[in-house]
Amino acid sequence: MSAGAVSDDTGAAAMLSSLAVSDWTIAEWGYDADWFRDALKNKGIYACILGRKSRGTAIGYDKRCYERRSRIDIMFAKLRVLWRVATRY
Repeated sequence: MSAGAVSDDTGAAAMLSSLAVSDWTIAEWGYDADWFRDALKNKGIYACILGRKSRGTAIGYDKRCYERRSRIDIMFAKLRVLWRVATRY
């Protein structure tokens, strides 16, 4: 997660050195950069990143894997709602 005024690429560059060992990285189109994909590939991590619409050639991605990212987003949205209910007084 990065601050609102910081681009996702800047946040990705900062976290790349401390990235945990994993098989997959699931991200939204804000992280669609060739250098980021190459860095993940060099670490042996499969990148499941949705391509930007402005990209000239479409890059394939695992749709089933990308749906899992959506489920995680929905879970955090529900947690935010529950936090508002729990802290009301």
